[in-house]
Amino acid sequence: MKLNELTIKEARAGLDTKKFSAVDLAKACLERIKERNSEINAFITVCEESALQEAKRADEMIAKGEALPLTGIPFSVKDAIDTANVRSTASAKILDNYIPPFDATVVKKIRQQGGVLIGKTNCDAFGHGASNENSMYGPVRNPHNLSKVAGGSSGGSAASVADNMCLFSLAEDTGGSIRQPASFCGIVGLRPSYGRNSRFGIMPMASSFDTVGPMTKTVEDMAIVMQVIAGQDNLDATTVPDRVPDYLSEIGGSVKGLRVGVPREYFDNDNIDKEIKKIVEAQIKNLEKQGMKIVDVSLPLTKYAIAVYYILVPSEDSSNLGRLDGVRYGVRAPGESLFDLYAQSREQGFPEEVKRRILIGTYALSAGYYDAYYKKAQQVRTLIRQDFDRVFGEIDVLVTPTSPFAAFAIGEKANDPIQMYLADIFVSPACSAGIPGISVNGGFTKSGLPVGVQIMGPRLSEGLVMKVANNLSK
Repeated sequence: MKLNELTIKEARAGLDTKKFSAVDLAKACLERIKERNSEINAFITVCEESALQEAKRADEMIAKGEALPLTGIPFSVKDAIDTANVRSTASAKILDNYIPPFDATVVKKIRQQGGVLIGKTNCDAFGHGASNENSMYGPVRNPHNLSKVAGGSSGGSAASVADNMCLFSLAEDTGGSIRQPASFCGIVGLRPSYGRNSRFGIMPMASSFDTVGPMTKTVEDMAIVMQVIAGQDNLDATTVPDRVPDYLSEIGGSVKGLRVGVPREYFDNDNIDKEIKKIVEAQIKNLEKQGMKIVDVSLPLTKYAIAVYYILVPSEDSSNLGRLDGVRYGVRAPGESLFDLYAQSREQGFPEEVKRRILIGTYALSAGYYDAYYKKAQQVRTLIRQDFDRVFGEIDVLVTPTSPFAAFAIGEKANDPIQMYLADIFVSPACSAGIPGISVNGGFTKSGLPVGVQIMGPRLSEGLVMKVANNLSK
C-alpha cells in the first residue's frame, strides 16, 4: 500500500515506529495531487512548500517523543474555512485574493498537534449547492467516475480523501454538505450536533445551521479527528460546555440491544432510487443480525424540511453575505460611485446560485413577508425538532439513505435548481433539528458508484452514531 493510501491509524503506527517520516507521507500526498488534481479539480490551493516545512517540524516532534494523534498527518481544508496565511476563497471570485490572518479554531487545534495542511479544497461557492458545480473555479469530478459530480458543497474535500490526496479533510455542513458528498464519493462524513465543534473561522452561510466536521476514510479515523477538534470554544458562544467523550472507546462498545429506527418517510418516497433503497435495506438487515432491534417509526414532518431550509438558510445568507462589498477585503471591481463599486464587485464575484439565495432570503425577510415566510418557517423548524425528540424517546438511532440517488452526471441537474435542492431531501432534516448525522459507505450500485447510509442520533450522541456506523458491513 502506498503511503497516501493509509488511514490515520495506520499512518500513526508507521510514523511512531519510524517506518517512514512525516516528510515522506506529505510528499506521497503531494505527488498524488500533482498526478490527479488536473482531472478531479479537488484543490484550489496546494500548500506544497509550507506542508513540507510543517512535516519536517512534525518529524522533530516525533523524534523528541512529543507525537500526538495527528502529528505528521496530512489533511485538507474546505476553502470556506479560514487558514492563517493560506488563501481562502470559499470558491467565489470576490475572495480570490483573501488570505486570512488567523486559523479557524478547528484548524488551529489540528495544527497545534503537528497536523500537516496539504491544501484548500474546492466547494460550491460559500456552501451553496449540492454538486460542487457552483464553484467559480470549476466543478469537482468524482474519483469513481470522472463524468459524475463529487457532491456538494464539500465536493473537493470528499474527492481529496476518496482519491488519497490526503488522509482526512475538514469541511462544513449546513444542509448536508459533508454527508451528501461523502455518500457520492464512498467515504465517511460526520455532521456533528450544533454546538459540538467551534464555528469560529468558518465563513458563515446560515449561522443557526452551520456546523464543521471531518471527512475520513474510516469511522475509526473519524473518532480520532473528532477527539481533537470537539469541545467548547470561548470564541464561539454557541459551543456547548458538555464534556467531550472518549470517542474511540465509544465506537468499540457493544451494539447488541440498540433500538434502530427506520423512518418510513425516507423509504416510501417517490424520489428514492430503487437500487439505493435495496442497498440500504440490506445494511439494516445486517444491523439486525448483530443484535440490534429494528423499529419502524414515523417522522411525518420530514416532508417540510426542504421548504423550511430554503427559506431560513437564504434569509441568514442574505444577512451574512452583506459584509462582502468589495471595500473591506476581497476583490474590488472599479465603479464611478459607491453603488457601482458594490454592484460590480458582487456581480463579478458571486456565482448565480449565491445571487439566487440572497434574493430569496431578502424577499423572505422583507416587510409584509417576514411573518408569512421566515416566522412561519421558524415555527415549523421547531416542530421538526420536536418530531425527532419524540422518536428518540422510543429508539436510539435512525438509519436512512444519505441521498435518494447515487452521483449524477456533471451538468445533468445544473439547469434545474429544484431538482438540485431535492438532492438534500434526506440530509436537511437533521440540520433543522441540530442533531448529529454520519454517512458511511454501504455498498455500490451496479455501475460502480458508492451508496451512503446515514445514521442519525439525539443531540451530542456523536459517539453512538459512529459506533453504529462502524458496524455496517464493509
